[in-house]
Amino acid sequence: MTPTPTVLFVDDDESMRHSTSQALELAGLACLPLSSAEEALAHARPGLNGAVVTDIRMPGMDGMMLLARLREVDPELPVVLVTGHAEVQLAVDAMRRGAYDFIEKPFAMQELVAVLRRALEHRALVLDNRRLRAVAGQQDDLEVRLPGRSAAAIDLRRRLRAISPSETDVLLIGPTGAGKEVAARAIHDLSPRAQRSFVVINCPALPAQMIESELFGHEAGAFPGAMRPRFGRFEHARGGTILLDEIGSMPIELQPRLLRVLQDRLITRLGSNEPIPLDVRFIATSKVDLAGLIATGEFREDLYWRLAVTHLRIPSLAERREDIPLLFLQLVREAAARHGRPDPVPPPELLADLAARPWPGNVRELRNTAERWVLELDWMSAEESGAMTGRLADRIAAFERSIIAAAIAANGGRLKPVYENLGVSRKTLYEKMQKHGIDRHLVADPDGSED
Repeated sequence: MTPTPTVLFVDDDESMRHSTSQALELAGLACLPLSSAEEALAHARPGLNGAVVTDIRMPGMDGMMLLARLREVDPELPVVLVTGHAEVQLAVDAMRRGAYDFIEKPFAMQELVAVLRRALEHRALVLDNRRLRAVAGQQDDLEVRLPGRSAAAIDLRRRLRAISPSETDVLLIGPTGAGKEVAARAIHDLSPRAQRSFVVINCPALPAQMIESELFGHEAGAFPGAMRPRFGRFEHARGGTILLDEIGSMPIELQPRLLRVLQDRLITRLGSNEPIPLDVRFIATSKVDLAGLIATGEFREDLYWRLAVTHLRIPSLAERREDIPLLFLQLVREAAARHGRPDPVPPPELLADLAARPWPGNVRELRNTAERWVLELDWMSAEESGAMTGRLADRIAAFERSIIAAAIAANGGRLKPVYENLGVSRKTLYEKMQKHGIDRHLVADPDGSED
């Protein structure tokens, strides 16, 4: 069943949030009022079934910055800007940058409702088209979040699509920075719980003295200083998904209580004897092999088997080295959009070098590298920076040459995995190499095998 479309209404004025969200609900539109751009980004995700309405003038991150960030999350998510009379030109400029529409204050509620109905209809068509493309084997939201054409990346997306619609708990194992939280969020967003809360519990960061209160909540008077009842993190996620990040760091003395929650789906607040039903799905992540912690007595074996109903391993970047050039290009585009700069085209030599590096920090390290590279373009010479701009045809040609050269370097000069991963025929690859003047012996150190 398709989730109900939701309007994220962002305004720092509490009375405006309350009155507008009430009016939208009366008009039959589900509305989630949010007080800041940061809150909106926490709820936005690729494939969100809805639209965003945001005021331009807000403290901290304003509406224009929020628009740019939302375009990174999903460039086809409709964003409607609310503007004062003096800001109309700014709003028009925002539409050139991808805003769906703008509405001038003070606005009639019927006008906002009409704009949103059109935006939601447009969004429904976009999502339907994406689903059709996914059925046809073309790129979908999951491929945008976890890009790559290596066998490891393709297999990971296939397994995520298979397990996401189920209600089973999931254990994700993988090195730091490989994308475990991205995979967990994708599981939630592709599940029937997508419109409910996604609560991240960072197990290593839980305060040792307050860990039970943080997770389970407490009643008034449960301990000194507990002046009023408080929901725990588990209760906040009711109906949604809980991510237990780095579960191996959870104190051994708390693990039996977590096991009971997983088995019974009931919690009891501190200071209470009343069990509370808990309708949630659990996803746990770990950067270490939990079997090793079981052997040393730091992790309960019965908890491991209860968590690992479905077990998924997130590959390191070194295990899908051929994905590095494409992934770096995507991260560069995102960084350029974030800093309001035109898309630069990395030179082939850079992509070839990146594909050969070890990347112990995985995707997180690669993202930081892309960010630094975009920012450092300011210090390039005019000749160097000129290579990143120019005619569209020249930039496309440079882009294609970069991809091919880096893929050849990543595969040690062997061409068969290159044309298979790039999805072209052997003949096409040879033609493009000839067109761009690419000599595989100059961009890689092949092992001498023939393709």
